[in-house]
This record gives sequence, structure tokens and C-alpha cells, in this order.
Amino acid sequence: MDFQLDAEQEALQGGMRELLAGRYGRERLRAAVDDPAPDRALWQELGAAGVFALRLPESDGGVGLGLPEAVLLFEEAGRALLPGPLVACHLLAGVVDGVATGERIAALVDVTAGPGLWEHPADCDVLIALAGAPGAESRRAGREERAYRSAPAEAVCAPFASVDPLTPLARLTDVPRHDPLPLDVPRLRREAALLTAALQLGSAARTVEMAVAYAREREQFGAPIGSFQAVKHLCAQMLVRAEIARSAVYASSVTESGLEVAGAKLLADEAAVRNARDCLQVHGGMGFTWEADVHLHLKRAWLRAECWGGAGEAEEALAAGLIAGR
Repeated sequence: MDFQLDAEQEALQGGMRELLAGRYGRERLRAAVDDPAPDRALWQELGAAGVFALRLPESDGGVGLGLPEAVLLFEEAGRALLPGPLVACHLLAGVVDGVATGERIAALVDVTAGPGLWEHPADCDVLIALAGAPGAESRRAGREERAYRSAPAEAVCAPFASVDPLTPLARLTDVPRHDPLPLDVPRLRREAALLTAALQLGSAARTVEMAVAYAREREQFGAPIGSFQAVKHLCAQMLVRAEIARSAVYASSVTESGLEVAGAKLLADEAAVRNARDCLQVHGGMGFTWEADVHLHLKRAWLRAECWGGAGEAEEALAAGLIAGR
């Protein structure tokens, strides 16, 4: 399958990269380490640019594009390490008033199998929880899943230490279930996993660029370290991982197959984590310092790898699909 972008898609992705480069450069990224709350002005700018309403029909004030285009935008957000519940706001743009324009920030948390991790709990205006339907009969019948809306103040949660300094977390243990929403929960899960994979892809691609740039400028024994075979191999392996993940993520955005999304998430998680580690290796001792940005990519990759389906869950789904002949 050919995944070459058309002119409109290239312009869309380029516009997102330009927007983030101008509004969320390295200086703002480092400032966000001390204050990770989403920049409300930037959030509204993203809303005005159509990031959240990208897939809403034009008749509803949206852009009318599809999931492949959303993946391109989220790849750029992952490249920039933009903090905030981007996935939730994109998926809930047509559900919660004000989210499509960036005026309100929504959270989407899965508590079906137990407590879920809630990103930026102090900054969200609305909370949507995915949970099993109440009642023993529903649970015995297969734990039918529904989405419930509530105010953040009504939720029962506990503090949770985050590995990523840019992503504050809380563990959501319970949420009122008096306001169910008519949402397609399996589709929400699938699309959340795919958009998270796109974020991971962007980070994986960015760490390739960081490693190559540093290998070109850093010298040892009178030569750039990029001329050494060991460093060449590390950078080449990073590029291969990123491109394999890119093919899987782009393909699953077209097919929207649950199994293909699981595979894409698995590959993107691996690419993001292993590329960040190898980028750290290329940077040597410099990469381990707080001032370097490499550790931020690694910590974000670790966190995203546990969101919307970890490696074990994806591997089980793919194995079951293979056994069933899918």
C-alpha cells in the first residue's frame, strides 16, 4: 500500500509543524517542565486551527477530514512533546461543548478494568469516564461498557507520581454514573490507541533527528562521532524502527482495524522507547543531564506505552487474531 502523502496532507502536516515551532519551541518546552499546565491560549489557537474539530462535519463547524489526517497532526504534536490531553479533546470535540474550539479541556479516562490514570487532573473542565454498565446482570452478560460524563470535582481520585514531568497524573478510582453518553466505546478505545501511537511515532522520529544532529557536531579523536561505525549503526536502527512504525500507524489509520491498530501501537511504543534510549546513548554523558531534552522524550514514551493498551494487551490481541485466522 502506498502511503505517500498528497499535497493537502503535506500542507496540513507542515502547517501543524510550523504552528508548534512558532508557539511551542524549546524555551516553552523547558518552561513546561516547571509548569506543565496546558497553555490555554495555545489550546484555543489549536482549536481555531481545527486540530480538535478536524474530523467533525463542516456542517457542525468542523474541517470534515478523516483519521489519516488526524494521525499526521498528532505525529507533529508528539514530535514537539506538546503536553495536555490532546487525544481526549480530539475524540470528544463533538461531544462536549467548547472542546472543539479549545475553550474547554476534556479528560477521557478508562476505569472499566479498575482505576485509570487521569492526565492533567487539575486542568480539565469536563471528565468522561469509560466504565462497565452498573448492575450485576450487565456484568454477567459481558460487562457492557458505557461512557459517563461528570464534573472533575465529583470524581474520586488519588495522587499518582508521574514518570513524565510534563504530564501530571491522578489515579481515578470512581466516577458518578448518572449521566451516560450514547458513545461508541470500542471505537473510542481504538481511536485513542491509534492517536497515542501517532504521538509515539512523532517522538521516535524526533529522537532520530536529535541523534543524527548531535553525531554530526560532536567530535572525538579529531572526527565527528557520526563517522564511527557503532554510532552509524545506532542511528540506522533508530530510523528503521521509526519508518516501520510509520507504515503501521498510517496503514491502520486507513483500515481502522482493531488488530492493525494494536500492532501499530505496539510498534510505535517500541520505536519511541528504544529510539529515546539510543538517542541517549549517542549523546553520551550529555544526554543524562537535566538540561538535555532526550530524557523528556524517554519519559513521555514510557508513559504513552502504558496508555490505551500496553505491550502485553496488544500481543495477546494479535496472538488471538492469528489463532482465529484474522
